[in-house]
Amino acid sequence: MSEFRIDQIYCKDATRGPDVAGITTFTGTSGIVMPSGDTAYRGGRGRGVWTGGYAAPANNDRLEYVTISTTGNATDFGNLTSSRHGVGSSGNSTKSILAGGSGAVNTIDYIHISSTGNSFDFGDLTSARRFAAACNNTTRSVFVGGDQPSAQKTIDYVTIANNGNAQDFGELLNDTSSGSGAAQSPTRAVYGGGDGDSTLKMQYITQATLGNAKLFGDLTVSRRGAARLSNTTRGLFGGGNPGSPSAINTIDYITISSLGDAIDFGDCTVTRWLSAGVASATRGIFGGGYFPSPAATRDTLDYVTIASTGNATDFGNLTAANRSVGAVADTNGGLG
Repeated sequence: MSEFRIDQIYCKDATRGPDVAGITTFTGTSGIVMPSGDTAYRGGRGRGVWTGGYAAPANNDRLEYVTISTTGNATDFGNLTSSRHGVGSSGNSTKSILAGGSGAVNTIDYIHISSTGNSFDFGDLTSARRFAAACNNTTRSVFVGGDQPSAQKTIDYVTIANNGNAQDFGELLNDTSSGSGAAQSPTRAVYGGGDGDSTLKMQYITQATLGNAKLFGDLTVSRRGAARLSNTTRGLFGGGNPGSPSAINTIDYITISSLGDAIDFGDCTVTRWLSAGVASATRGIFGGGYFPSPAATRDTLDYVTIASTGNATDFGNLTAANRSVGAVADTNGGLG
């Protein structure tokens, strides 16, 4: 076995520490102190990405991101393989799956969320649609409902690590265009509101199994197009459209592990629907959206502390006003 001395390794230009690769064992008189704390706040995780969207007069292919633990404006990430809105977005800590969208597409893209750059082709959904609400655990992404041209019951899924086409998972209780995202833990995902038979009901699935959705409870306000986010225990539903032409700023919350009706949490900083949310273990951010009267597309980012209740606080702005947008985080509630 080769021997090397740490005190004799140095960088000649003094710009960084030594780079040591290929070492499997070593001995020394001082110990190693491993990093501690949530990985979301030690670097490498804690990123939220907003995907696609619409701002009159056209769809866009934008990908933009924030660091959830800070505040500030979003930064350009790259581009989707095509311009579209209503993209269902989910994923694990390294790979994000971006599915469907306007134009009756069944396209599934993916990105590596820790880097920046354009998306790549992953495969196809079982049916073309937009506004499929997306959820995940560490291994699987599931896409629930959607519309194009009418609301659907379809639920399908992919294995995140393996590029390829989606497979059948089950069905919703009713046809619904679910909107953006899900309130999710590592075992359960909850959807509330939509364009289908009821905009008040919440339904849930168990991500690791196959089967149809089941009834969870009711939102505090009937609405469609609410943004959803969560940590592992609590899910939030922000904003929405209770009826045209209108929007609300209401935030509800649920405890994901139990069944029952939502409870009032507070208010977003602006009224809107067609927005999307990302979250870490402690913080949730709502981004983008649309207010119908007078018509205004939002670039607003605002945040809440998930474990408490109260009104949202300004975070910053998206790179441009955007609605009908998707969003995904590498610290979402489905990852534990």
